[in-house]
Amino acid sequence: MRSWRTSSAEGCYRTETVPQSPAPQEAVPDIPRLRLRAQRVAHPSPSVSTPEAVVAHLGAVQAQDYPGALWSIALRIAGATRADVERAIADQTIIRTWPMRGTLHFVPAVDARWMLELMTARIMKGAGGRDRQLELDEPAFRRSRSIIEKALTREPVLTRSALFAALETGKISTVGQRGIHILQRLCMERMLCQGPHAEKQPTFVLFDQWIANSRTLDREDALRTIAERFFVSHGPATIRDFIWWTGLTVADAKRGLSWAQPALERIVVDDTEMWMSNALPMASGDEPRAHLLPGFDEFMLGYKDRSAALESRHANRVVPGGNGVFLSTLLLDGQVCGTWRRTTRPKAVEIEASPFRRLKASDRKEFVRPAERYADFLGAPVKFTWAPV
Repeated sequence: MRSWRTSSAEGCYRTETVPQSPAPQEAVPDIPRLRLRAQRVAHPSPSVSTPEAVVAHLGAVQAQDYPGALWSIALRIAGATRADVERAIADQTIIRTWPMRGTLHFVPAVDARWMLELMTARIMKGAGGRDRQLELDEPAFRRSRSIIEKALTREPVLTRSALFAALETGKISTVGQRGIHILQRLCMERMLCQGPHAEKQPTFVLFDQWIANSRTLDREDALRTIAERFFVSHGPATIRDFIWWTGLTVADAKRGLSWAQPALERIVVDDTEMWMSNALPMASGDEPRAHLLPGFDEFMLGYKDRSAALESRHANRVVPGGNGVFLSTLLLDGQVCGTWRRTTRPKAVEIEASPFRRLKASDRKEFVRPAERYADFLGAPVKFTWAPV
């Protein structure tokens, strides 16, 4: 284990090793840069070269924003396109469902069952108040299961709208949030999962028919696996980050971390305990300085405390009004330095970058390559412009 303490005096660092012994000084670890390497953003890895491998490495990929999630996966694979990621969905190697925090994620299809079993029970139990508010009781859910199973037996892949229509025909109202709440519940129960998108609309399939092979893990193995995947891919991270990310109880999170420790290294910075992979790839000389990250990328969403990469004074510009909607971010040297948005035009996709501060011309130039990479992902020309500061 290694320990560092920063010193505000003179802006210098003091390095200590534990157990204490004479040791050469070394810089306090650059947490954002380590995370970029661990998450395979700084440099895609030959060993993590498919959408399924990326999703398995990260444990899960936030997928509330479908187009952004496709880019989150592809930017971690050298040369991957949107079509490559959507092919993995169609090939049933990754699926989109609600495994944690009541939020959509991509997970490896083979791991979906044990992940849902591990992390959704508390969410469903905690949703009782919302169920009552929507006037959804167990008879309503039971009737919904029957209606949807019959519909998907006739037609194995149906859009959300088609399932809503089937429920309405069966006298189950989908007004307001009732329809999506029913589908979310049935996905958490492992009856349904999402299939390939149809235009801009998600489709749904029967879980057991869509996923040919499911890995089965007992609770100890499941806790160890999810902890190992999180800290190896998101580290350095804290136990609080892990608890927030998974929604596990403190006790279960600590158990998982203890069982995952053979694959991890413990570091302490300013009395904060963090864990990371004990085999993190070394930094390479050609790691890019700049990145275009989608709004809900794991680099931002994977942590309870995001202050290592995002200054608190800029937080409201990334999540306006604190409404939970994360804008796409400009990342420079591991720090969020602005946001960006895309607009599709007939001849090109326009990207307007809005920096938080005036950037030097050399810093702006660093975003040329990420913009070209994004154009390759889309398979369309990209016009990159800067908004005035």
